[in-house]
Amino acid sequence: MDSVTDTAKYDFTTAVDRSAFDSEKWAIMRRANPAVPAGIPPFSVADLDLKNAPEIIDGLRDYLRHAVLGYTATPEAYTQAVVGWMQRRHGWTVQPEWIVQSNGVVPAIFNAVRAFTAPGDGVIVQTPSYYPFYQAIERNHRKLLRNPLVLRDGHFRIDFDGLEKLAADPRARLLLFCSPHNPTSRVWTRDELRRVADIVLEHGLILVSDEIHFDLVLPGHRHTIMATVGADIASRCIVCTAPSKTFNLAGMQASNIVIPNEELRARFAEELAATGFFSLNTLAYKTCELAYTQGEAWLAGLLALVQRNHAAVRQFMARRLPQVRVFELQGTYLQWMDFRALGKSPEELRRINEQQALVFFDEGGMFGPEGAGFERMNLATPAAAVDAALERLAQCYG
Repeated sequence: MDSVTDTAKYDFTTAVDRSAFDSEKWAIMRRANPAVPAGIPPFSVADLDLKNAPEIIDGLRDYLRHAVLGYTATPEAYTQAVVGWMQRRHGWTVQPEWIVQSNGVVPAIFNAVRAFTAPGDGVIVQTPSYYPFYQAIERNHRKLLRNPLVLRDGHFRIDFDGLEKLAADPRARLLLFCSPHNPTSRVWTRDELRRVADIVLEHGLILVSDEIHFDLVLPGHRHTIMATVGADIASRCIVCTAPSKTFNLAGMQASNIVIPNEELRARFAEELAATGFFSLNTLAYKTCELAYTQGEAWLAGLLALVQRNHAAVRQFMARRLPQVRVFELQGTYLQWMDFRALGKSPEELRRINEQQALVFFDEGGMFGPEGAGFERMNLATPAAAVDAALERLAQCYG
């Protein structure tokens, strides 16, 4: 059997209790309900309650037997691993010099806001959206320009008329774009991306495309990297990528920010240097290399688990809690659900979920007022944990 499809050797069923390993997600759960019993996992923050790919763990062990953990220049093996992954998985030919390292996509977004806008400038966001987008704008004293997505025919869609109007605002300088979209999980079509690109180009904006979930796309959908839509938008585009969501490596703090345009790349790098950043840590380089050269079979297994859990949630809710609307999961492992038909306030939903059902979501309101009454559920966890959580919800709401 092909190594990329042979997933039987991987363990996606063992429940990993991360409370003893200083997991932020588990700590948030304990703060919300200190009485939560053992064996209850959270479904909130976007990392995985699963064992890491053994190829990564074993590779790190081998490396640590011989490595000296001093200052490390960018390894050629790391660079080639990133370039190879982009070509092999996404059909994108990336030149090595386009890659700017960052210790995370969120720091890169903050950096881009500072590099390409000035205080008081407008930054457009498609809402609801990943909440650090708002923080990057507001903490840097820029103006948030909201363009709410439109729910039509069961899918969240871009309001292109609204985007055109905001792009024409004389304050607008930058579009923060999430692809695949977090929290709604939309995988934008190439035609949608082309329309976004045309608006950006017409109004002279710069586009920062957060594509951290780009490897996590379910069958029937295809992710298109924004910079591949055309050479014109590639010249105005900063593409933020990382192995962290794909392989559960957020703690390694390694991100690859790809900027084809030399002038934009220099501005981004200059702002980054002003923060004192100059290098990833030694293990971050090696971990990224191992993930991108040896992790594809494990990733196939993860995607199969997420697909199974998504189907389980949709089927369960249709039978037991039909008032809850479960949206199609196109990309990410983050299930977006509409609880508003239950007739509860967001505060009451959270109280019931966390104190009675012992189910800990990311509350929809954290992604903006457009998300109030919605819940985001992390499906990158063993199937048994998902099934048990659904049963607890039904007992409280059914």
